[in-house]
Amino acid sequence: MSDGKPRGEDTVDARKGNAQETSFLTDAGVDQTDAKPRSDAFQYNMNYGSLGQCVIINNKNFHRQTAMGVRNGTDEDAKNAMATFSKLGFKVTTRNDQTASDMKALLTKVSREDHSKSAMFVCVLLSHGDDGMIFGTDGAIALNTLFELFRGDRCPSLVGKPKLFFIQACRGTDLDPGVEADGGGDMETNRIPVEADFLYAYSAAPGYYSWRNVAQGSWFISSLCEMLSKHGKQLEIIQIMTRVNHKVALDFESSCNMPGFGGKKQIPCIVSMLTKELYFPK
Repeated sequence: MSDGKPRGEDTVDARKGNAQETSFLTDAGVDQTDAKPRSDAFQYNMNYGSLGQCVIINNKNFHRQTAMGVRNGTDEDAKNAMATFSKLGFKVTTRNDQTASDMKALLTKVSREDHSKSAMFVCVLLSHGDDGMIFGTDGAIALNTLFELFRGDRCPSLVGKPKLFFIQACRGTDLDPGVEADGGGDMETNRIPVEADFLYAYSAAPGYYSWRNVAQGSWFISSLCEMLSKHGKQLEIIQIMTRVNHKVALDFESSCNMPGFGGKKQIPCIVSMLTKELYFPK
């Protein structure tokens, strides 16, 4: 038992195979500088009627022909993400056990909605995965097929607004054994890149397994929710994600009954095409 919760085995979010957490990063105070207050010109505008939608896709059970196991612990991730993003101010929608076509249809529908009164958009994907792929309950779909639905040329009401994707899924079958270590204003423009203003937060580096505790949820999502809850109203998103990386990298190590899968590490991977600083409204 830990904090009243049963401690379960760690597993990975890959097509095949079954793959402890301590509290970390407490801030006693906040440092200040003698610089000018941060300029609104380099921040995303949050002055909209709504912060925006957060769509959570939680895939736990998979069709037999996929040969993929049940993702025990993912419901903890979904519940944690729903509570965290709701508290930040998002309108949260959760969909469980979606096929590949269901996932595409759901996000296509969302991308075609009017987001003109929303400040941003968030999507959380919880599933098995592989390099560049995410699995529906019946098979895989390319992540880019889902991401591109929200490009500037396909979702005009989110142009110039942040679009955040958090992906809890394996990106390959490599295992990380770890290593010992010693202790001014906007320029006016009528055109922006269609790939601008995205942030992709992957639970693991390219090519690697992503770990999930079968009782407590994944290392990445639990750390993400903790850091967003602690710092979401104060720090900029990249600062928050750096703390997530720090926590996953230092606070977790796999405990697994499968030979060769114990004592492994993980590092999330943040890919940012954001063009401004992103602070959630207080």
